[in-house]
Amino acid sequence: MSCRVAVLISGSGTNLQALIDARQHGALGPAELVGVFSNRPGAGGLERAERAGIPTCVIDHRQYADRSAFDQAMQAALESWQPDLLVLAGFMRILTEPFVARYAGRMLNIHPSLLPRYPGLNTHARALAAGDAEHGATIHFVTGELDGGPAILQARVPIEANDTAEQLAARVQRKEHQIYPAVVRWFSEGRLTMHQGHAYMDGNAIHPTGLDWDALDNAPDTDPN
Repeated sequence: MSCRVAVLISGSGTNLQALIDARQHGALGPAELVGVFSNRPGAGGLERAERAGIPTCVIDHRQYADRSAFDQAMQAALESWQPDLLVLAGFMRILTEPFVARYAGRMLNIHPSLLPRYPGLNTHARALAAGDAEHGATIHFVTGELDGGPAILQARVPIEANDTAEQLAARVQRKEHQIYPAVVRWFSEGRLTMHQGHAYMDGNAIHPTGLDWDALDNAPDTDPN
């Protein structure tokens, strides 16, 4: 049985492209990309979706008086695709509690830091300023706490002596493009679940900081790049 996946974006959609590429390589398992939603007209990821033949929907959040009204309109649009899973891929909106509750255990986000370090914005510059030895990305289930839902998977990169925030961001992004398709596949295969605020893989509780990508057996079919 297929798993219907809707992807939410606000920008260029590079993680969306990683999912599209993975699907083309047969690396998403039963996951089917049924729609791409954007809150920003002209977001680059919309063109990626259209080239791949994926339906798109744009609702400009600036046309709504508050977050609640926008989230209600967004939910109505998403429900037309009957999604089993929502994937936030650079979706730059803080979601309301009713929206999060509607998709509890069925919504993923990717964040460019090794959570719980550096929730929020400007993570690469913050890691450099702190003198960290490593940085990375975390995929987690979405809850009402900003970047605070149960962690699923982390990928790490070393911080080099003369790194700029842009250089570090580029290395982290390459890891993101590897790990997001893998996690979407796990969910679509029924291996990944959330129960009572905890993430589980194959029925086993995942460590609070998530699985370690480098410690896994990364078979080629989970890494289309």
